[in-house]
Amino acid sequence: MTANAFFPTLFSPIDIGGVTLRNRIIHAAIVTQYVADGAPTERLLNYYRARAAGGAAAIVTEPIAMTRFSRLPSRLRCWDDEGFDQLQRVAATINESGAHVLGQIQDSGRGRHAVGRNNEAVGASPLPDDLSWTVPAVLSPGEIREMIDHWSQGARRLQRAGFSGVEVSAGHGHLFHQFLSPWSNQRTDEYGGDLKNRTRFLTELVSAIRAECGRPFIIALKLPGDDGVAGGIDLEMASAINTRLAEQAEDFDLWTWVWGAHARSLHLHLPDAHGPRHPYLEHIKALRSEHPSIATGAIGYLTDPVECETALTNGTSDVVFLGRPLITDAAFPNKATEGKIEDIRYCVSCNSCWRSIIEAGALACDNNPKVGEPDEHLVAPPSVTSRRHVVIVGTGVAALEAAHTAAAHGQKVTVLGDHEAFGGKTRLHAQMPGGENLSSVYDFQYLRAQQLGVKFELGRQASIEDVLSCDPDVVLLATGSRSARPEWLPEEWFTQGLIPSLRDMARQLAQGMGRAPGRAVIVDQDHTEMTYATALRMATYFDQITLVTSRERFANDVSLINRQGILKRLFESSVELICHVEPEDVTQLEKGQFALRNVYNGALETLDSMTAVIHASSRVPNDGLREPLLAKGLEVIPIGDCKAPRSLMAATREGYDIAKAL
Repeated sequence: MTANAFFPTLFSPIDIGGVTLRNRIIHAAIVTQYVADGAPTERLLNYYRARAAGGAAAIVTEPIAMTRFSRLPSRLRCWDDEGFDQLQRVAATINESGAHVLGQIQDSGRGRHAVGRNNEAVGASPLPDDLSWTVPAVLSPGEIREMIDHWSQGARRLQRAGFSGVEVSAGHGHLFHQFLSPWSNQRTDEYGGDLKNRTRFLTELVSAIRAECGRPFIIALKLPGDDGVAGGIDLEMASAINTRLAEQAEDFDLWTWVWGAHARSLHLHLPDAHGPRHPYLEHIKALRSEHPSIATGAIGYLTDPVECETALTNGTSDVVFLGRPLITDAAFPNKATEGKIEDIRYCVSCNSCWRSIIEAGALACDNNPKVGEPDEHLVAPPSVTSRRHVVIVGTGVAALEAAHTAAAHGQKVTVLGDHEAFGGKTRLHAQMPGGENLSSVYDFQYLRAQQLGVKFELGRQASIEDVLSCDPDVVLLATGSRSARPEWLPEEWFTQGLIPSLRDMARQLAQGMGRAPGRAVIVDQDHTEMTYATALRMATYFDQITLVTSRERFANDVSLINRQGILKRLFESSVELICHVEPEDVTQLEKGQFALRNVYNGALETLDSMTAVIHASSRVPNDGLREPLLAKGLEVIPIGDCKAPRSLMAATREGYDIAKAL
């Protein structure tokens, strides 16, 4: 059976703009924050090298600095020849593995989703960004033409450096989108007003790049589908824009459409598991059908090769753009080529990568702790020189990540656990709304551990004697955590479980429960996604769900792009949200009342019709085995929640790092 027999269209070559791609998979542009002082770091080169060697046909870079308006140190320098050698390094790194590279042309304009305003922003009109309230300096016609000249010269510089093309990002609420939209473009000159004028910036840019770079050189367009903004661009407007651009179809080679904007619709940009899979493909198919001669890309919550093959064979697209899936597994294409789809480490669409870029300053992934490492795409890492017996106590994601990583490096590994079901708290979250994809994290880890010969001894809580009987060289404690008692909850009530924890409620919901009339209150001191997923499930059982917190907003520990979706779903389910309060008196619950006190002015309010109170509290480590094992002279390393309660990303990263260092 030949490789292409598994996904024959996905792994067939295609000519785009005179450039032959070896297959139909293009890495969508992803901001990595791996650029420093305008130059690629080794981590960026590792990242690109892994995805090129992993089988992608082409890689679209993150936005590149080409104009005087975007000379950011976090973007590759391309406004002059000072950065030319570094651009060549990027191109050579990708090209040497048989992939092509396209540089992205983009300016955020007034759009901003980081904290604060952008005082250097430029835009179409002096109107505020819907998220940051940044009001841009209005570009004059002369400045627009200057930018077009800089971008076309920059494209030519990329071409000389070995790039095969560029992608013009004109969606997602960025600068070109702001010119295209009647909502954000209220100009009265030649770059505003009717559709022809609103598209002029983009059409003049495309023409200038083609004139400068000639052929073969790919010019791809990323255009707005439905931006979700009233008065903005809907599908009808998108179709009209396409018709206008199609008039100069000889100047560009590929297009696709994206959703959302810098507004309350930002969450449409990266769909999560709360909605349907690949939600935009039908719309992309319809838009493509209006101009079928123009090569089209499919994008948006495509996570496995079957979905990709379907999009390519049912008339939706000619290529597929994969972003998050190629972050999670750089070798996704190679594994799919060989039909080894069970070995793919799948994206769970949690958008932690987006949050890490915006808030933590560098791309990272919940389900791939190796992002940006030199051997990321390699299946077999180097073996250790001295083999040790690693005993891991626990079966959560930190434990499983450590298990298969240590085994892959040549260690002998035994896992002790009291649960036959793997995944710990992540497994519980996976049973709540929108969490289904999380199962692929621990499913992959367990399968990989089995393939590598990890020994599992399960079914009872491990004792000191159980650990000692394994004669370990090192013990990794991954025994998780438990709910802490909130200050407002009396010790006796907590001990007796009169007010359950959120996880206790989640377990009950997962096992099934009957209808419970009245109001249930969740006291939210957690602010993570599992709290709100559980609240949504509870809303199907109780008459009223009320979330209360002492903080200034809900989902405080969730990225903006996911927080939008969380709030939308909570309000659609009529969940009541009350901020700035703490429980005051739980003794009135017997009367069906719950008193709350404002944390700033002390004002009291009372909730009636109470049926249940749930505490989503902080966690404390289950580290009872640590000191006894240390007393026996063993090397003991706590990981995951057993070290300190942490996120999925932190748990997988820690399990990987510690196992690799053994």
